[in-house]
Amino acid sequence: MRAFRIAYDGTGYYGFQRQPDVATVEDAIFDAVRSLEVLAPDVDKPAGYAAAGRTDAGVSALAQTITLESPDWLRPRALNADLPADVRAWAFADVPDSFHATHDATRRTYTYHLYAPPAAGGNSSRPVSKSIDDDRFHAACEALSGPHDFHNLTPDDHNTERSPTLEATRDGDYLVLTVTAGGFARELVRRLVSLARAVATGAATFKKIERVFESESLPGHEGIAPAPPEPLVLADVEYPGLEFVVDEQAASSARELFETRCIDRRTGARVAGQIADGVR
Repeated sequence: MRAFRIAYDGTGYYGFQRQPDVATVEDAIFDAVRSLEVLAPDVDKPAGYAAAGRTDAGVSALAQTITLESPDWLRPRALNADLPADVRAWAFADVPDSFHATHDATRRTYTYHLYAPPAAGGNSSRPVSKSIDDDRFHAACEALSGPHDFHNLTPDDHNTERSPTLEATRDGDYLVLTVTAGGFARELVRRLVSLARAVATGAATFKKIERVFESESLPGHEGIAPAPPEPLVLADVEYPGLEFVVDEQAASSARELFETRCIDRRTGARVAGQIADGVR
């Protein structure tokens, strides 16, 4: 049994978990191990397979973790040979047969890059509909942290009691929100972002947070919609006592890929900015 760290750009995928007739990250992984003849053509999924989490459509990952029964030669660089360019294995660890990538994870960390120019000053000349008040945002994060029943912030109808920790740091025109918990209900992180942002802009009061935690379900018109998925990253998954070995060749390939994508998107942003500035 071997665990792999998988990084991916999720913007071109309909989430991590397999779905009929759409591209998913899991499909890409299964296609790769089948091409490498680790998975037989008529077998549905690899023996011992499990994954740490199911990221939504458009969500990316740095440390998604999967396990499967692997021949010794199947290291990240070998797996990458048959993975698409936007999905990269970069580290691995041999694990006991009893290990389970989902159930043995004790802590998961997501980061959300929220475009949020401060209420006064800041580096951006581009307007937004409502400015973020950092103090209110931090206070909202504190109020949303800790053990609560988040049934009003997820489409799940069971197992909605969670204990997340929300912390935000300012990075120029962005607030980088780090959300950590043992596990997450569906869409919970993105709805936490939406609610904290609404409070920080004055679109909602702190009483909204109190109302969300009440046992009564929110009526549809008062519901909290999830924030866009593209700024969200599964940043870390922790397994006590498990040390991953970085495959330097595979990691170098992953860094090069994502650095190139970073430059491409910055260039695209400059082009869009020129057009926005010129349309007067």
